[in-house]
Amino acid sequence: MNAHLRRAAVALAAVSMTAGLAACGSAKEAGGGTAKKDKKGPLTIGLLLPENQTARYERFDRPLIEKKLKELAGADTVILYDNAKQDASVQQQQVDTMITKKVDALIVDAVDAKSIASSVKKANDKGIPVVAYDRLAEGPVKAYTSVDNERVGRIQGESLLKELGDNASKGQIVMMNGAITDPNAKMYKDGAHAVLDGKVKIGREYDTKEWKPENANENMKGAISSLGKDNIVGVYSANDGMAGGIITALRSAGFDKLPPVTGQDAELSAVQRILADEQFMSVYKPYKPEADAAAELAVALARGKDVGDIAKSTVTSGTTKKIPAVIVTPFALTKADIAKYVGQEGFFTKDEICTAKYRERCDAAGLK
Repeated sequence: MNAHLRRAAVALAAVSMTAGLAACGSAKEAGGGTAKKDKKGPLTIGLLLPENQTARYERFDRPLIEKKLKELAGADTVILYDNAKQDASVQQQQVDTMITKKVDALIVDAVDAKSIASSVKKANDKGIPVVAYDRLAEGPVKAYTSVDNERVGRIQGESLLKELGDNASKGQIVMMNGAITDPNAKMYKDGAHAVLDGKVKIGREYDTKEWKPENANENMKGAISSLGKDNIVGVYSANDGMAGGIITALRSAGFDKLPPVTGQDAELSAVQRILADEQFMSVYKPYKPEADAAAELAVALARGKDVGDIAKSTVTSGTTKKIPAVIVTPFALTKADIAKYVGQEGFFTKDEICTAKYRERCDAAGLK
């Protein structure tokens, strides 16, 4: 394993996240509910992921979490899985089902971090500890793991500015932020603004209700119409799916050379677009350390054990203070970085990336 991945696997950073305290009242410290006491024997763990439009969830998160759960709790561990397909009300029903099935712990990546709070409380009241995965759900969650999300935005902003160089002062950029229901999206946005503000003119900025390429595509069309294609020098895209929709809009508008477009998640299609010089960069978030942490936290909580040895940081949501947390460090992914990650657990193989269409590009990038 290379040095980057070793650092990623152990990187922990203390972060403090506060949101909506006025609306939600005073936040309570993590705790409460009916605590389990040294549960022995086989475990049943619930896993709820938010959507399947972003390829990472089914390709990496789910299998990595399931594998680690089996390693930690034994081959007889029962894992109950469901995907909400970007529907918050469906996810709430899925939590109810997990409660009915009396899971010992529940890992939830929330579609809507606020609306899931009542479901988290239901589980907690039944003695089922909830681990918030990737997005900080509100309600009495017992632990949380994610990447350093504000750093993601900073990486995107810094990479974009570096690529723009002198062009930063010769035009405007478009900012395509993430879903307003996802608390991570605000952190990406804040991190990016901390870098971009005052360094480049932001001609148009969009927030969206959902992480959908088609929404980004329509917004980009509007930005091109409003600003004029000759005035757009770059695009901040919060993730790879939206980057795909943005690039389609740019091509349809007849750009001779595509302006640099950022992304996040290092999706297969994005890695291929980076090789083809269509997308400038993505952010590689090492999925394995995050998935491993979720499994470790869930098993410890299911067994009634303290998670202090696993989670060295704490975070605060809009409802709960001092939630034990494991925070993983993300990295920029440009064409020059792809070769060092290929084949690593949590990334794609050469055969997956280097299809016939991209074979020459792969050879040029050293993926031989």
